Amino acid sequence: GFLVRDENWGTYTPVISNLKVAQRAAGFSISFQATCKRADQKIIYDANIEATPDSLVFEGTATPQTRFLTARTGFVVLHPLQGVAGCPLEVEHVDGKFEKTKFPAEVNPVQPVLNIRALTHEVVPGLKATVRMEGDTFEMEDHRNWTDASFKTYVRPLILPWPYTLQAGEKVRQTIRVNLAGKPASAGKSIAAKGTRVTLGAATRDTLPPIGLGMPAEEIEHSLRRLDLLKRAAPRFLVCHFDPRQQHGLQELYGYRVLCEQSGADCVLEIVVESVEDYRSELDRVAQLVKQAGLKPSSVAVVPVGDLKSVLPGGPRPPAPALEKLYAATRAAFPGARIGGGMFSFFTELNRKHVPAGDLDFVVNTTCPIVHAADDRSVMETLEALPYQVKTARSFLGKTPYRVGPSGIGCRDNPHGATWAPNPDNLRVCLTKLDPRQRGLFAAAWTLGYIATLARTGIEAISLGAPTGPLGLIHRQAEHKQPWYDTLAGSAVFPAYHVIAGMTRGSGCKLVEATSSDTQMVQCLAYRAKSGTTLWIANLSADKRSISIEGAAGATAIAILDENSFVGATTAPERFQSAWKPLKGRAIDLGAYAIAIISIDD
Repeated sequence: GFLVRDENWGTYTPVISNLKVAQRAAGFSISFQATCKRADQKIIYDANIEATPDSLVFEGTATPQTRFLTARTGFVVLHPLQGVAGCPLEVEHVDGKFEKTKFPAEVNPVQPVLNIRALTHEVVPGLKATVRMEGDTFEMEDHRNWTDASFKTYVRPLILPWPYTLQAGEKVRQTIRVNLAGKPASAGKSIAAKGTRVTLGAATRDTLPPIGLGMPAEEIEHSLRRLDLLKRAAPRFLVCHFDPRQQHGLQELYGYRVLCEQSGADCVLEIVVESVEDYRSELDRVAQLVKQAGLKPSSVAVVPVGDLKSVLPGGPRPPAPALEKLYAATRAAFPGARIGGGMFSFFTELNRKHVPAGDLDFVVNTTCPIVHAADDRSVMETLEALPYQVKTARSFLGKTPYRVGPSGIGCRDNPHGATWAPNPDNLRVCLTKLDPRQRGLFAAAWTLGYIATLARTGIEAISLGAPTGPLGLIHRQAEHKQPWYDTLAGSAVFPAYHVIAGMTRGSGCKLVEATSSDTQMVQCLAYRAKSGTTLWIANLSADKRSISIEGAAGATAIAILDENSFVGATTAPERFQSAWKPLKGRAIDLGAYAIAIISIDD
């Protein structure tokens, strides 16, 4: 795609005009004009696409109408993960030299391929695709760093300064040519017509890890007002954020204490360390405030303020204390607590800035699925990248336990820019804290897929979103529009609330083998408690799915979270959580982003 990004790496949503489509028996042509603008700047680009049975050409020409500040304007090309990661790759460089290499198996922290003119790989046995990129020097980054399910080849090398300014009238012209060569060894078989199978197996030695919630300081009062619903969600821990730059102090720490004590959650205190030289005194002051507030954190994680922002490959690391000494000082200030470090931002930064894991009791990072693309399909596809991140982290963390979160669809923090992308119109946009899908079935399905995927990796703990607010599970009145919810007189929850409530109650239970025949469309997770086995199934797509269940002979009851149960589930959560119906047969239909919860007598 040809895209335009602002100075904070937020992607513009273009306004399309003059769209023309010509369909032929052996190809098609598409052309359109796109406008990207804000109050102070504007750019227009013309796109032309020509396709034949064995080739596709995509030309883009952008013309700034004003001086235009951008972090990237031009083409990106995505290669998927399945059948690609770790597989052979042929590279033609801009100097005409050829190289035989491989797509990286583990997540590469920097650019695996530079100075690219063309890339060739085998799509299926016998058929190769060559992507030729003209108009600039391209390079590849491993998109799995941000949980994107792709390798991304993009324009303008990162060694060049960013953001940069395009002058009015300064045209940007680029062309992508895709050619296919060869003949597939076989036509392949589609599994779509057969539906999706979920197969239940035996109980494993692994357990469902503790599930917690993020606890932003600005949501303390709102969460206290919804304490009854928070207690019902029963998070195993709350990740309580303390940042001296935000004037956090005794009041916030006392609020954390009340929330943790009243909800029964452990306190994981994460501290942003502002000082480079006087960090010991800073940590001692925070420890005294924690003691004064009566807060008893089970874990304390610290990250220097300089590590909150992204560092591009080859860029200098911002000033920060020596991490070994910082961790030792934290252990001295908080005796008895488990000490953690890593990044409060994305895996990208952890992968690029390794920490001395041997000095820590755990290492943590967060994720966000809307860094580079915000459409529904791309967001769901990010689940594919999570196992690669965990495997890569294990390669440099050794035996140190690894945690992920707090994560959500919305962006908890933007390490790539000064702030989040604004989203007053409830659109699907990148790097925004306010994603409208958080309030819908989509977030419930994504959350189940997220936990199910990570639970299989042996990770120590997972935390999601927040109790209330833009990243939350429980509705509150807000400055932003929340269609339908704004009309309610009483309390309400979002659908993802029920996933968290179910997963927290399953925390510590033995995981039961549960596999989906199509993990891109259907995810599942099962755990065994004293009362029996609970199987969760999520439809990750916008299409209705027919799902057959195998190995669940004792299945007796089912509850479905979908568009039919939406109103009851959000306005009467206690009633929904006890609204079981007899399960008839071993096949179910799930609508768009619906979830089935199945009770099985062992």
